[in-house]
Amino acid sequence: MPTDDAPKTPFHDLDAYVALPRLGGLALSPDGSRLVTGVAELESDATRYRTALWEVDPVGGTPARRLTRGAAGESGPVFTPAGDLLFRSSRPDLDAAQEADPATALWLLPAGGGEARQIGGRPGGIADVAVATGAGTLVASSPTLPGAVTAADDEQRRSARSDAKVTAILHTGYPVRHWDHDLGPAGNRLLVAPADGDGPGESGWTDLTPAPGRALDETAFDVSPDGSTVVTGWHRGHGHGSWRPGIVAIDTVTGEHRDLLSDDGHEYGDPRISPDGRTVVVRRERVSTPQAAPRTDLVLVPLAGGAARPVAEGWDRWPTSVRWTADSSALIVTADDGGRGPLFRIDLAPGADTVTRLTGDHGCYTDPCPSPDGRWVYALRNAVDAAPAPVRVDATACDGAPVQLRGPVPAVQLPGGLTEVETTAPDGTRLRSWLVLPDGAGPDRPAPLLLWIHGGPLASWNAWAWRWNPWLLAARGYAVLLPDPALSTGYGQDFVQRGWGRWGGPPYEDLMTATDAALARPDVDDTRVAVMGGSFGGYMANWIAGHTDRFAAIVTHASLWALDQFGPTTDHAEYWLTEMTPEMAEANSPHRHADAIVTPMLVIHGDKDYRVPIGEGLRLWWDLVSRQPDPAANPHRFLYFPDENHWVLSPNHSILWYRTVYAFLGEHVLGEPWETPELLR
Repeated sequence: MPTDDAPKTPFHDLDAYVALPRLGGLALSPDGSRLVTGVAELESDATRYRTALWEVDPVGGTPARRLTRGAAGESGPVFTPAGDLLFRSSRPDLDAAQEADPATALWLLPAGGGEARQIGGRPGGIADVAVATGAGTLVASSPTLPGAVTAADDEQRRSARSDAKVTAILHTGYPVRHWDHDLGPAGNRLLVAPADGDGPGESGWTDLTPAPGRALDETAFDVSPDGSTVVTGWHRGHGHGSWRPGIVAIDTVTGEHRDLLSDDGHEYGDPRISPDGRTVVVRRERVSTPQAAPRTDLVLVPLAGGAARPVAEGWDRWPTSVRWTADSSALIVTADDGGRGPLFRIDLAPGADTVTRLTGDHGCYTDPCPSPDGRWVYALRNAVDAAPAPVRVDATACDGAPVQLRGPVPAVQLPGGLTEVETTAPDGTRLRSWLVLPDGAGPDRPAPLLLWIHGGPLASWNAWAWRWNPWLLAARGYAVLLPDPALSTGYGQDFVQRGWGRWGGPPYEDLMTATDAALARPDVDDTRVAVMGGSFGGYMANWIAGHTDRFAAIVTHASLWALDQFGPTTDHAEYWLTEMTPEMAEANSPHRHADAIVTPMLVIHGDKDYRVPIGEGLRLWWDLVSRQPDPAANPHRFLYFPDENHWVLSPNHSILWYRTVYAFLGEHVLGEPWETPELLR
């Protein structure tokens, strides 16, 4: 536990922790003189967060300044060619008739100063927006009811459903849900409007996709600099309940659609048009089979149409985001890499693309914004031990150091330190983990250990997390091990393939090996050890529960339990068919080992979880309690959230989540008496 004289931090007080401002998103003005980011702050009633936009000096000379103060918050900043700032907000328009619950609209904050004004809207709201960097053409996505032709028609249909208290949805295809929300009855449409000082309003948009069905669900789009062409992801049914996203180009004048990339054993997404308007870079993922893991790379395709070519063939990393440099000669890419998330530059030359790692620290970079002069890349940097903050990186240096900018959120003091633990798997594979150590831990005061297992499973412990934050446990005196077992990204394709279709094999073995390595340290207490995992991490926690009694307690959140049940009921069952055969799912299903569980388990699940449906948590809980002959002696607990989804997002529910975890670990790891959190009594 922490020493009495250890300095107190926000991580020692859950109310102070949830009140910490949270930074996200980054946009750069066309001339490179302005950076804008969003800061989410806890509202006065402490029940939700509201985001405001702040401006950051790219040079770092002046402090950040707040740009917006709307009661509904603002998001999605993007600049026009003239330097005006566009953003989305459901704040009321003071110049229009007031609605009880206004839809999210498009607003403009003039570059020269003045009040923001609403310039565009739709009855279903504006979901996303892109701006042609040359012409200023606006392209927006907006949820629209399938039979609607005009905005007025859409409004009438919505009102009729609302007045009749109808929420039913008629489906003819699959999927019907995604993560935490239903798909339909509205579907995204792509709308276009010319650059105009007054904006398109609600009726000035041209609908480029009047009958898309569900083709635009969860897709991204971009618009060419001259505003003539939109490129977008486009889903098509593939038979047997599956669909494949390709890339479609749409003429903004005629509405003509052209296929740029379509199903060839791959899925395509996140298109980005080069500044010279000639080429589109696209993320490509090979469709997996139960025997072969997916593989993600980048391809280039001419905007006019033609053959695609892979980028940096042989580069054994999976790109997570990509942006063009201003001269269209190179790409700025993020990718997981050995427990980090660096920035990379890929200089393009057919057959000889060159990859340069721009950042040499342990940071994880997001939202890259290359400067127009080619000198810098602006980005948000975070790490396991650092919340997101704006930085500037040399666009040409190899393994350079980031320059911290004067962001709107100060760095927060941590209750401990971060180190790495390396070891070797029985098959000779290098394994590495991050280890969070609390203040005061040492040979004379070894810390109890928590093994945290990441979700995904195609993921890595390399970034800051607000939901699962190890520093909150460090403030309670725990060391937290964050290993990357087989299936983790950032270690090459073979590392993913080691665990593909064999979740209960190499991933489990790697976790046990990593735990052994951490427990060999003198500053870690090998007699007090517990496991926590969410999603795939929860699956692994359940698998561990049925295969070893070495841990004092197990916390399993949003976890897969019975794979025969999970596969057909998850939101994307078609993907599960490419992950495991029924025989593989049976062999790797934790529920088959329920009789072997002796470790106390805290089961946590949200009813609105569509990725891992509540049935998994309910069946796990039944399999635990039905094996307890004496109800009064049941060591297990079930924390159920009727209104939460895969993750617990409400601030007060987050506090209850942690307080319940504290109490459960305290009882079984530290030997403290159980005390039910106050709002659960």
